[in-house]
Amino acid sequence: MTVSPSPWREPWVLLLLAAVQFTHLMDFMIVMPLGPEFMRLFGISAASFGVLVSAYTLASAGMGLLGGLWLDRFDRKRTLLVLYAGFIGATCLCGLAAGHGGLLAARTLAGACAGLMSAVIQATVGDLIPAERRGRAIGTVMAAYGLSAVAGVPVGLGLASQWGWRAPFWAIGALAAAVWWGLAVLMPAVDGHLSREPAARGTPARPEWTPGLALGWGLTFGVVFAGFLLIPYLSPFMVGNLGLRLSDLSWVYLCGGAASLVSARGIGRLVDRLGPVRVLGGLLVATTVPFLVFTHLSAAPLPVVAGVFVLFMGLTSGRAIPTMALVASRVPPALRGRYLAVNMAASDGASGLGAWMSGLLITVAPGGALEGLGTVGWLAVGVTGAALVTLWLFTRRVPVTGARAAPA
Repeated sequence: MTVSPSPWREPWVLLLLAAVQFTHLMDFMIVMPLGPEFMRLFGISAASFGVLVSAYTLASAGMGLLGGLWLDRFDRKRTLLVLYAGFIGATCLCGLAAGHGGLLAARTLAGACAGLMSAVIQATVGDLIPAERRGRAIGTVMAAYGLSAVAGVPVGLGLASQWGWRAPFWAIGALAAAVWWGLAVLMPAVDGHLSREPAARGTPARPEWTPGLALGWGLTFGVVFAGFLLIPYLSPFMVGNLGLRLSDLSWVYLCGGAASLVSARGIGRLVDRLGPVRVLGGLLVATTVPFLVFTHLSAAPLPVVAGVFVLFMGLTSGRAIPTMALVASRVPPALRGRYLAVNMAASDGASGLGAWMSGLLITVAPGGALEGLGTVGWLAVGVTGAALVTLWLFTRRVPVTGARAAPA
């Protein structure tokens, strides 16, 4: 049975978990709008920039696979604090990097900690929050995506423009240190899964693992892969193809982040009301529109570009909420941490491979324009269609765990 924290503590715990996600996402996302600057400063190609983005996520994926072997054996609070401390140190190393190679190594270390952090956060929400309120809880944590774009990315870009590209990493490290202290003080021990694990293993009528659970990893991979075929290259595309200035990106990301922030809470409520299956299916279909519109857009005024970007971000970022709720509702608690660690590995591997693959398909013209993004847009639509098929198979083959689970 899920045991919630005390009523006064629960919102603070959720806000702290959202803050962990915020700093992690800031550390990841700040590299993408700085793409044109990194390519100019380090003299690297689009493919090399894709490697810089992918290093973070692929390291996270690799550690997620290793974390699947041990993540459910410890109190989730202690595990999160250790991983977050490692993330803070790696982020500070990013600010100390002497060049492209040093930055790449520091990004790899930060990603190795970040992937397991996200898995622990998802497992913690699944353990502490009853299923009938889990959609809103996940929406609260996932609002960090929107907030990182609304406040984090513009502020980070402002710091970079004033004091250089190192400044955002130092700011993230300082903020993360404050959040770490808040977790240590306010977050309760999360160890109920340790007492449930022996009983769960000894219950033959409710096996922990079924082959259909692997479809959940495939679903997560497809949802994320489709988005990250495009996301890392939106900034260079807006500057090189659509005629925006680098300073305009702050306003565009501000609008897109606001859309993500608003949609996260709304989508969370829809998940609790309609069930994650219906909401995810609708979002998968809906995102094909901005995928094609944005990647085939020609030079346009700033309000037009911002409007399309808002649609893209609001729908694409929201797909993670029903995906997380759906997977958590079908995994036994004693298996949840390990399963979600591998699930995060699938997510991070998908984002890294998506950025790498699109980097192979996209070329940079002498004037800075990207060529081939339209083809990548069609590829993203095809992957989204495959994710719809995986969603149908997963929901048919894997039952909801527990009587109080949210509607499917």
